[in-house]
Amino acid sequence: MEIFRKKGIEVLLLSDKVDEWLVGYLSEYAGKKLQSISKGKVELGDESPEQIKEQEKALEPLLNHIKKVLDTRVKDVLVTNRLTDSPACVVADEQDMGLEMQRILQAAGQQVPMSKPVFEINPDHQIIKRLHDVQDDDLFELWVTMLFEQAVLAEGGQLDNPADFVNRVNRLLVSSAV
Repeated sequence: MEIFRKKGIEVLLLSDKVDEWLVGYLSEYAGKKLQSISKGKVELGDESPEQIKEQEKALEPLLNHIKKVLDTRVKDVLVTNRLTDSPACVVADEQDMGLEMQRILQAAGQQVPMSKPVFEINPDHQIIKRLHDVQDDDLFELWVTMLFEQAVLAEGGQLDNPADFVNRVNRLLVSSAV
């Protein structure tokens, strides 16, 4: 456990695998409500909910196109303010069990209700900005699938077919090396 401040917000960093289980029983720390960064909507104080809604409205065509590509693999596609350096992430929906807790229970042989992650994009990241300009549907699908799988890996998940992921990354590298 580590505590630090960022932009006037006190952050309690819980990085052990069992922390999600612990937080399920411990909902406050030092008189403050705990909020998981990997589950549900997060308000970091940078932007008002109105600003985020305006951003989502402006990006609605892109979000819908991404939803169409990812189809049954995600519950939703949203704009996020939780990312600074990454183009995208996957998080559990507010009402679902966290992704790490799902893996812990599965490893223990427990039945886990199936839930799909929420795919969140960082509208300020250069890759997401470039997605606006991709006219070729096959290339757009390649980028979105790679970004989704990259987010799954960054979150600690596993891919169904790592060889396909490597193939996609290599195809994107070759196409951008021109």
